[in-house]
Amino acid sequence: MVLNQKPAKNTNFNAIILAIFLLFGCASIQQPEGGPKDTEAPVLLNENPKNYTRNFNSKKITLEFDEYFKLNNEFTEISISPTQEIPPLYKVKKKSLEIELKDTLEKNTTYTINFGKAISDVNEGNKFKDYTYVFSTGNEIDSLQIAGQVVNYLDNKPLLDATIFVLPVERDTLFGKKRASIFTVTDSSGNFRLKNLKENKYRLYALKEENGGDRIYNNPKESIGFVTEDINLHKDTSGIKIKLFRQYPDEFRNVDRRIEKDGRITIIYNKPIEKPNFKIIEPNITNPIIEYSNNADTTVMWVKDMSFDSIKVVTNNNDKILDTLTIKRNKKDTYTRNILFNTNLVSGKIVPNTQLTLTFNVPIETVDKNKIRLLQDSTQLPNFQIENIDKNKKVFRITYPWKLKKIYNLDIQDDAITDIYGTKNKALKTNFELDEVENYGNLSLNINRSDTTKQYIIQLLTEKYSLIKESVLSQDQLLMYNMLPNSKYLIRIIEDTNKNGIFDTGNVKRREQPENSWFYDKEIVIRPNWDREEKITIPASFN
Repeated sequence: MVLNQKPAKNTNFNAIILAIFLLFGCASIQQPEGGPKDTEAPVLLNENPKNYTRNFNSKKITLEFDEYFKLNNEFTEISISPTQEIPPLYKVKKKSLEIELKDTLEKNTTYTINFGKAISDVNEGNKFKDYTYVFSTGNEIDSLQIAGQVVNYLDNKPLLDATIFVLPVERDTLFGKKRASIFTVTDSSGNFRLKNLKENKYRLYALKEENGGDRIYNNPKESIGFVTEDINLHKDTSGIKIKLFRQYPDEFRNVDRRIEKDGRITIIYNKPIEKPNFKIIEPNITNPIIEYSNNADTTVMWVKDMSFDSIKVVTNNNDKILDTLTIKRNKKDTYTRNILFNTNLVSGKIVPNTQLTLTFNVPIETVDKNKIRLLQDSTQLPNFQIENIDKNKKVFRITYPWKLKKIYNLDIQDDAITDIYGTKNKALKTNFELDEVENYGNLSLNINRSDTTKQYIIQLLTEKYSLIKESVLSQDQLLMYNMLPNSKYLIRIIEDTNKNGIFDTGNVKRREQPENSWFYDKEIVIRPNWDREEKITIPASFN
């Protein structure tokens, strides 16, 4: 018996050893699995009382989710409408959100709690968006809706995450003071839908804030839009289109004034000036150089004599005084300058049929041509010309009969350039060549107006909406754009309603929309060495 049992013991022992070896061996070579990244928002499992409850009389609402979550910016993201004097209290308890109603509810009233983007999971921050909890203290739940789309005024593109809100007309005085309580946000197509509204007369707004916000229009850098006419809501309304724009402040004021390290005097205003006229009142300074930015909201001034203690200036729009201010200078301040320039080269090449221009960063007093060399393939060229071509002494043109397939080098030696303060340059160089005509094309626009009483602003834009050229058109006209680089272009047409030759933005307070604009719907492609002609008929009205 003993001899017969021994092999059995050894077999069992070996089997156990083998099992342990396999178990730990497999564990030692198996790689941990992290799994895919969680991209799903928390899922709502239960509502108590149920959403859309009628004859609601509870003091507490409980929302149960499938995972742990957190509340973000609850005081700005979550709102209850109608607004309550004592706001609800929101408590996160494990996977549930308890909402304790602290204020008395009105009779026969539909309430909407809008959570915005307040709810997100703990680990990845996936947001449970646009959830609303609706209940009524009466027998009926308000169910009217307003739907539409929000686009950017500048390019007509849909806007994501713009806030859409309504205010009953009798409460419109709260605009810009308190955050919206009846609101939603747009989807990726710019579409929105405001739900559970009762019959009333409303004003509809759209707001785009930078980096989140408080749903209050209180910053001129925010984009705003609105429906001009009040909405008398007695049935579902759709098809509304709102264009967002930047509004200029009503009150003109200076937002910054300073003397730069190089002696420039910079003055910045909060909005553009239609026809700027800037003057020095004190002290008596002769021949100041004054520049205005493209949209005339910034003035830069250069004066030769920097010995003043303070300088008093006035800003006019035509002959109307807009602002008077004094800029003080510390007598211990010193100013240093390094003369530099930009060119009109396109990717290091001169556009055919043009000359090389140099735009300096400071006004220039003298140029010593003997210290400027123009070389072609290392050979010095004697017959080029250099001349100042603007009143501010900053832009200079170098003229020469440029040739194809030649490399040019402009060599400005030390002390060749002297600015109005007596500063001399350090050596400056740039290399370039003449571009080929085949890389450019011409565009002609034959523009006709359906309504011949109207004036328009015609804008030629790059495909990224940068302005190339702008023309005011008060009659049917042929516009020519020559030597355009091969690329795609856009045509934007603005209805110049007040015929002042500039685009006028809107104003919410005065219920004024920005001047209407319209994009020509054909794609303008300029091909190599090609002349393109387009006939555009401006419609009598824009959508």
